[in-house]
Amino acid sequence: MQNFTFSTTKTIVCEAGAARLLAESCRAAGAGRVLLVTDAGILNAGLLDGVLPGFDRSDLRLGIFDRVEADPSSATVEAAVHAARALGAEMIVGFGGGSAMDVAKVVAVLAHPDCRQSLDELYGVGSICGPRLPLLQVPTTAGTGSEVTPIAIITTGKTTKAGIVSPHLQPDTALLDPQLTLGLPPKVTAATGIDAMVHAIEAYTSAHKKNPVSDMLAREALRLLAGNIANATHRGDDLNARSQMLLGALYAGQAFANAPVAAVHALAYPLGGYFHIPHGLSNSLVLPHVLRFNASAAAPLYAELAPLVMGGQCVTGSPQQKTGQLIDWLESLIVELGLPSRLRDCGVTEDRLPQLAEDAMQQQRLLVNNPRAVTEADALAIYRAAF
Repeated sequence: MQNFTFSTTKTIVCEAGAARLLAESCRAAGAGRVLLVTDAGILNAGLLDGVLPGFDRSDLRLGIFDRVEADPSSATVEAAVHAARALGAEMIVGFGGGSAMDVAKVVAVLAHPDCRQSLDELYGVGSICGPRLPLLQVPTTAGTGSEVTPIAIITTGKTTKAGIVSPHLQPDTALLDPQLTLGLPPKVTAATGIDAMVHAIEAYTSAHKKNPVSDMLAREALRLLAGNIANATHRGDDLNARSQMLLGALYAGQAFANAPVAAVHALAYPLGGYFHIPHGLSNSLVLPHVLRFNASAAAPLYAELAPLVMGGQCVTGSPQQKTGQLIDWLESLIVELGLPSRLRDCGVTEDRLPQLAEDAMQQQRLLVNNPRAVTEADALAIYRAAF
């Protein structure tokens, strides 16, 4: 038997309309003062309209920090920590996409009364010392899986991001309500869905910590995501498709939280840093080209995933041939979903490709998990193929 360790969020609630239970869940956790971390778009879309009455009826004191932006900055984290401390928060709720949930994780650590660390001291793997506040996450996109991962990504400079990876960031509760995702625009649905698929694919082929449980979750995640992403994108009011996407994203999050992602994410991060391309779309742009690069090392594993991703389509031939069919299918899917497929279509200029490759090599935390070693020359070739 393979030796491995698997961990995930302790409690998972999956129910249409479950967001109405948020105040009750906070009360059950023993909190009297709760900071909800979100973004202005969530408020403007009315996604909290069904949530706030529960707090109004309770004796809980709720504070709302709604200034989280895409690719949240360290300044935003510090501002949210200040809000939590001013409230005397006893519990943190992340409500939104990956950015809001990532900020909520870090706030839960830094706003704890006994915390003696600064934000700069948290970056890296296993750097967090001491306790955190109770943490509940409510995803409003089916993509990042942050509700079940011990990872937060923060923008640390004008073009750079850094990860905080620690068991202390593993949320206590994930509350999944597919009704919250019904209003997602098609392109956001598509890009976040591809992001979740990348999580599953990279977890399944991770060079480190790949294990039977993460494999099982990655396979089921891909079956659910690939089978429902088109309906969720083109028929956004399909509650069943939305539910399956949300569950698939959670499974993919559980998988990559234990079998880490690799080169797709490493090459995606500089695209977000320099050109502010949303994370899911960044992954989508480089995904087929990284898979082709990896095929010489990972074709047997990609071949195992091909039938799950391609559904009823016939997948035949050698592992290399099945891998080629998988990549072709993914490229067609990206076009069908209405996402751009070339870097040049997203404002990337050819003269910046060497800088992107240089920056991608700084993501060694991710690149070590890739099934094939990636040099800077390899990264540049992949960007050129995607251009």
